[in-house]
Amino acid sequence: MVLSGLVLGALLGFVMQRGRFCVTGAFREVWVSRRTRWLTAFLIVIAVQSVGVFALDGLGVITLAPESPLPLAAVIIGSLIFGFSIVLAGGCATGTYYRAGEGLVGSWLALIFYALFAAVMKYGPLAGANQGLRSQQLPLTSIHESLGISPWLLVGALVAIVGLVTWHHLRKPKLQVAGLPPRRTGLAYVLFEKPWHPFASAVVIGVIAIAAFPLSYATGRESGLGITTPSADLMSFLVTGNTDRGFGWGVMLILGLLVGSFVAARASGEFRLRVPDARTAARSVIGGAGMGIGAAWAGGCTIGNAMVNTALFSYQGWLAFGFMVLGTGIAARLFILPHRRSGALSSGQPQSATVPA
Repeated sequence: MVLSGLVLGALLGFVMQRGRFCVTGAFREVWVSRRTRWLTAFLIVIAVQSVGVFALDGLGVITLAPESPLPLAAVIIGSLIFGFSIVLAGGCATGTYYRAGEGLVGSWLALIFYALFAAVMKYGPLAGANQGLRSQQLPLTSIHESLGISPWLLVGALVAIVGLVTWHHLRKPKLQVAGLPPRRTGLAYVLFEKPWHPFASAVVIGVIAIAAFPLSYATGRESGLGITTPSADLMSFLVTGNTDRGFGWGVMLILGLLVGSFVAARASGEFRLRVPDARTAARSVIGGAGMGIGAAWAGGCTIGNAMVNTALFSYQGWLAFGFMVLGTGIAARLFILPHRRSGALSSGQPQSATVPA
């Protein structure tokens, strides 16, 4: 059953690569271009997953583990660091994995330092600092438990809100973009050439996230999709040879991400080795390290916290989501918007043209 992680990870990597599903871009475009199309796609993943996971729990297929008390300071600080760092790294955890599969050497650097510093924070010399901050906890677990209500009330509200926002986006007129004649036909065209709609990709990713729960539970790992701890486990094994954590379901998942994204990139003609310049490489290293530190403190990345824990309505998940978006915004204002404004000024365009409504 452990190999099911490899298969599911490959499927997730394939879908994210072909769907160009970049969580960093979703968060960043809120601040840079004032658009929420990709953020809406991310919310669709959460809503679809929430329906499926609570249905599995209600049917007795899985039994959701109790949420841990909220390490408030660790979640806030870690999420801000993580959100800031993904802008430097050019992608979040899964984005870095699937772009590494496309041949981006900068993503390789970010991925290595992300896994390395996650391992340092969880199992290495900074484990004490990690545990110390995360030990400062509040007696808060999930939103529905605090309110004393059924989680299905929150699921219904989430689905309704996300549905309205999705409908708003779908009502907008589509832009017709001229392109080259298709090189493939039929299923091959859909899989490897046709641009995927972000909302369709989001639904598929949501279904994959649901499937992760029973498949992971079957191996004794009572969780869904997760990237940070498996990355730390893999790095710990590679550096020390320690087989205590081994190649469990989570490690198979992240290895599958690389395989699936590589297959998708090769088949669609998007794979090629791209070596970054020195400045980009340095940012990738710093961003990757910050991602590892931030995710360890926050208790998860954009997948484990902002996608999975939000679907379970945990305080940690929704707080992490908000502060990751805020951290991304701070980095965008420091590293992206000034360049756009200076570019607009040098070309004689008004500054407002760089940030369309």
